[in-house]
Amino acid sequence: MRRPIRAILFDKDGTLVDYAASWTAINARSVALAARGDAMLATRIAAAVGVDASGRALEPTSIMAAGSAGEIAAAMVTAGADFARDDLAAALDALFLEGAEAMVPVGDLPAILGALTARGLTLGIASSDNTEAVVRFAERAGIADLLAFVAGWDAGHGAKPNPAIVRAFGRMAGCDPDEIAVVGDTDHDMAMAKGASVGLAVGVLTGTGTRASLGARADVVIDDIGGLDALLGAHGRGG
Repeated sequence: MRRPIRAILFDKDGTLVDYAASWTAINARSVALAARGDAMLATRIAAAVGVDASGRALEPTSIMAAGSAGEIAAAMVTAGADFARDDLAAALDALFLEGAEAMVPVGDLPAILGALTARGLTLGIASSDNTEAVVRFAERAGIADLLAFVAGWDAGHGAKPNPAIVRAFGRMAGCDPDEIAVVGDTDHDMAMAKGASVGLAVGVLTGTGTRASLGARADVVIDDIGGLDALLGAHGRGG
């Protein structure tokens, strides 16, 4: 018998944030930065990180959607970007931090997350973005006070899909992995969840993932996080 869910670890981009509305322009700026104005190189770099000319993600597995700044930078350098990997990663992180001000929430996050904390659930965010950008987003979205844990790729727990992030959240929340739900929009999120043996892996469709791409690892796929409260109630979990 599965134990009740006591904590939820959210992905940020594509889960709490509408990915297409928030990141398409930032992705395009990232490619332009890496290409230094070379149009042919920009096309090659865009393909290498899985976006089109406008910055729209092409595949659910796009490294631009699921990777850290370091992973994205490495792919761009391999495609021909004239940067040292670490220098480009730092430039991308700065761009992503600036973009935190333009993130578009998937809904009324204070109400949605507030309903979950009212059940007694402990909430956190694990993102492939840098930690400062996640904190800025949480503050701007009005959910910082609802979060007990915030971790970006640079928080010291490794980058997704490393399950160490989930274990760190569990230690903070005082619960075992099988009492945690992980909610995300990419296979990185679901692989992290399965690697940590969480109690519930929930895929959402507000990012780059599809029912097909998420279904192999997710226990359940829902349209968006607005369905979590009902999902947990239907499964007798939480609270």
